Amino acid sequence: MAELNIGKHCQVESCNLEDFLPFVCEFCDGVYCLEHRTRDSHTCKEEEPVKRETQASSGSKSYPCSFQDCSGKELLPVICPQCEKHFCLLHRHQSDHQCEKLEAPKQRMAATKELVQKIVESKEGQKPKGRRGAKNSETAAKVALMKLKQQAVGDNGLPQTERTYFQVYLPKDSKDSSKPLFFCSKWSVGKVVDYAASLAGLKNNNNVLSAKKLRLCHPLTGEAFRMDDTLQSLMTLSEKPLYNGGNVILEYLENDCTSLDDVSEYINLALKK
Repeated sequence: MAELNIGKHCQVESCNLEDFLPFVCEFCDGVYCLEHRTRDSHTCKEEEPVKRETQASSGSKSYPCSFQDCSGKELLPVICPQCEKHFCLLHRHQSDHQCEKLEAPKQRMAATKELVQKIVESKEGQKPKGRRGAKNSETAAKVALMKLKQQAVGDNGLPQTERTYFQVYLPKDSKDSSKPLFFCSKWSVGKVVDYAASLAGLKNNNNVLSAKKLRLCHPLTGEAFRMDDTLQSLMTLSEKPLYNGGNVILEYLENDCTSLDDVSEYINLALKK
């Protein structure tokens, strides 16, 4: 009967032990016994290959937030149009990341103010003079507020004491001319714009540097509010404040534009309501 040869000898010269379950080194491909199976024990001369870090199989790239001590990342770039830095969704607004380049409000255009005044006066010609101005706007807002509370949509989880109601006039090319909405009085203008855009189904590219920006504007002057202003602060202005139950305008503006050229169309819509 032929002799079976099922074992192999350890390749360490001083050992040469025949092992029936030999070990093969994954680096030098040598055959060794149990005692000499490790690289150190048989003085392996082959270097261990360096393991390179690879990206995820999807090949996706993440964009880290530039805000101090924030570890947030986004799969798509969220760029502040003012300081041009990347931020996560939590810090995308100027007020949230303490932007170093706040937008300077543009001076109100005299021609627009004059046009607004003429339109308002023509619609109120039969009313007593004592009701014109801020008192009249405030009274009209209180009357409209009762109607808005029955029609407006918003976050039902907001406490009643924090809700602020507006008739929001949508961009000129929108399907609907306006929508009754309510927001939290503590929200920033940037958050109000994002929330209103989602409810009205508007395209919102405010995080794209080269795109037109969706801005919230004053219903009489056409001035675009700063994104870091809060609704509460705009309702306590000494001149032309916003009123709970009043009107605001949403419109797309160029990056360097902070005011509507013509608010007469929106004002006519507001006065017809």
